[in-house]
Amino acid sequence: MKTIYKSIFIALLAVTTTLTFVQCADDDDNGNAMNEPTCDDGEMNADEEGIDCGGVFCEPCAVVLDFSGTYAQEDIMGRPGINTVFGGTDAVKNDFNTSIVSDRMSFQPIFEATMENYFDVYAVALGADPADVNYETNILGLDAPTFTTVLAQFDALQVAPDGETTYFNPATGAALTGRNLSDDVIDISLILIFGGGDLNNLNFSDPNADPFLISDSVDAGDRDFNLAFPYMSTVNQ
Repeated sequence: MKTIYKSIFIALLAVTTTLTFVQCADDDDNGNAMNEPTCDDGEMNADEEGIDCGGVFCEPCAVVLDFSGTYAQEDIMGRPGINTVFGGTDAVKNDFNTSIVSDRMSFQPIFEATMENYFDVYAVALGADPADVNYETNILGLDAPTFTTVLAQFDALQVAPDGETTYFNPATGAALTGRNLSDDVIDISLILIFGGGDLNNLNFSDPNADPFLISDSVDAGDRDFNLAFPYMSTVNQ
């Protein structure tokens, strides 16, 4: 008799345990068991340390970006190096980084003065009179005030949904409508600043001189931008 009761007890225990596991779902009604974090359900469950992050199965919370709440703008990097090169002082750079587009015209005179100062510095380095080495209307046909307005006012990644996406294409004249992975944005930026208005003669006033400050001398190497990210070059042996 004891054996029969023992068998019945074990059977009931098995059924109860099964029912317990079946009913053990979390509160967000997505069907996952409480000990099986989904890491993408928008809920903090199982051993997650935050919403969909931390614990054994999910990415660390420091890796998962939380876009909830209110944020303050910390940095502007639409075009690489613009604020770094033309901002001047740390105070100006910090102000520019936290500015909005409609307020950036106040930076244009600072950008223009900084650019003209670079020409004076490099004229001295060349042994020339600073008065003889100045910004020339660039390959986009922009004079100094207009160009520094573009740099200050529109330091953002712009999109041309119905046009060509390029940092600069000399064949079509399209410029600053976005960028392709293969665009050498630093060289193009240097040419726009220091290259003068003739793409075939990027010198300042001496057509027999070698152009300067129009390249960082870093090319794409053998990177294939048709492959998956990251676009690594072959390691030099």
